[in-house]
Amino acid sequence: MSALSRRAFTESTLASLLGYAFLETVFRGEAFSAEMKLVARKWLADLNAMGQDLKDRKLKATEWQTKVEELFTSVDVAEFLKFIDFEKLTANVKYPTSGEKSMRASWPKVEGLPTNLVFGHQVFALGKGRSVVPHGHDNMATAFLILKGDFRGRLFDRLEDPDGDHMIIKPTVDRMFTVGEASTISDDKDNVHWFEAQKEGAYIFNIHVMNVTPNFPRPTGRVYVDPNGEKLADGRIRAGKVGSDEIYKLYG
Repeated sequence: MSALSRRAFTESTLASLLGYAFLETVFRGEAFSAEMKLVARKWLADLNAMGQDLKDRKLKATEWQTKVEELFTSVDVAEFLKFIDFEKLTANVKYPTSGEKSMRASWPKVEGLPTNLVFGHQVFALGKGRSVVPHGHDNMATAFLILKGDFRGRLFDRLEDPDGDHMIIKPTVDRMFTVGEASTISDDKDNVHWFEAQKEGAYIFNIHVMNVTPNFPRPTGRVYVDPNGEKLADGRIRAGKVGSDEIYKLYG
């Protein structure tokens, strides 16, 4: 922690941390004061509570999306990446020739940190031209934060599933996303997304809340979809549902 005083860390980093999901990296092998551990525990508890409120129907999915985007976009990413020595962390990463590399780490064993979290978390690493391929979700709410690089992000509302092989979608967002920007999706809003890395060495931080709605009629998980489907009226698209092998061949 020589690069940052305790005050600077507490005020400018933990105060904008994004809800602790980064703490798995920050705490690993580091010695922290009791004061900072208290701050960290509060952030983690708050983010976890938001996810639990979503599952308990105390927060609407769209409200969860708004709150998480506000939290994510408050992060000083550049400062935080310097603090955790991001270059060292990613020095040996090999970018896949198709799609994204998912990197996961164990939560640190720090007294008082919640262990049974309601959300999962991971970091995606992508080479230039590689994509988090187009897909929607069933019974999930997820959030992205751009850590490094630029992405073309495309989002679609999932309007209906007329049969087992298609979904009707409508574009809502098509723009560039850069460091510090965030995006969220849920069953209620922007359910389909597609992020394409514009530069070599692009990174996204992701959290995901599973099984949001009890007794949901379909299995929880990703649903791969080809957005270049039949064009319908009012900007709608009849998009075919496809398997993972096919979607990565098309867009990975």
